[in-house]
Amino acid sequence: MGKDLYEKSDLAKDYFKKADEILGFSISSIMFEGSDEDLKQTSVTQPAVFIHSVISALLIDGFKPDMVAGHSLGEFSALVANKAMSFDEALRLVSIRALAMQKACEAVPSTMAAVLRYESEEQVENICRSITEEVVVPANYNCPGQLVISGSVKGIDIAMEKLTVAGVRRVLKLQVGGAFHSPLMEPAREELAAGIEKAVFATPVCPIYQNYTAKAETDPAAIKSNLIAQLTAPVLWTQSVRHMIADGATNFIEVGPGNVLQGLVGKIDSTVTTAKA
Repeated sequence: MGKDLYEKSDLAKDYFKKADEILGFSISSIMFEGSDEDLKQTSVTQPAVFIHSVISALLIDGFKPDMVAGHSLGEFSALVANKAMSFDEALRLVSIRALAMQKACEAVPSTMAAVLRYESEEQVENICRSITEEVVVPANYNCPGQLVISGSVKGIDIAMEKLTVAGVRRVLKLQVGGAFHSPLMEPAREELAAGIEKAVFATPVCPIYQNYTAKAETDPAAIKSNLIAQLTAPVLWTQSVRHMIADGATNFIEVGPGNVLQGLVGKIDSTVTTAKA
C-alpha cells in the first residue's frame, strides 16, 4: 500500500519517513510489506489511509481544490489538503482517533449494517427510532438507496429483522469492529476532543464540507467543533455532495486508496464529472 508513491517521489519518501517518526513505529514497512491482517490493525489502518491520501494529493501537479470533503476519516486528509491543518498535527489526531475508537469498540459489542433499496430514508430512520431498548442509529448517508446503520449487536439484529419485515429488499451486516458514528463512540469522542482542542487549526484556503453539518465551513473554531461531533454523529455524505454541487462543484476528484467515493458521487448526481487521481 503506497509503495508506488514512495518509489516515484522524493517528496513521498520524506512524508513516509516523517510519518514513521510521528507514530513511533515503521508504518511505511507495514504498508509496503505487511499482510492484510497487519494492515487491519487499528493503530495502522486509519493512519495508513490518511498518509496515502495526503501524499497522493501532494503529488498532483497544480493541486488547488476549490472545495474539499472527506468521508469519516477522510475529513482529516481533506483538512490537510485545504491547509487547515499540518500533516504532522493531523496524523497525531488520526492516531489518537484510531486507538480511542478501538477502546470504545472493545467496551460494548457493537456493529453496523448496510441498508439498501429501501422505500425512503425516513422509513429507515423511523425503524431505528422505534428500537428504544438498544442503541441503533443511522450512521452513513452514502448515496440515494444506501444508508448504513450503527449500534449494539442486539440492536442491529432487531433493526435488520424490522427492516426486512417492512419490505426493505437488502440489509447486510458489515464486517467492522464496532458501531462507528453512533452514541457508543462517546468515550472515543471525549478522548479525541482533548487532542483536537490542543491542536492548531488555520483558516483554510478553501471551504470544507464537513460530515456533521454537510455545509461549507472555513472558520477554524467551527471546523474543530464539527470534527469532534463527527465521531458520534452520522456522516452526511449525500447531503455534503449535494451542497457542493449547489455551490458550483462540477468536477469531483477522489484522492487516496480505492474509488468508492467516486462511485457514490456518481449515484448522488450523474450530471457531474468524477475522476480518480
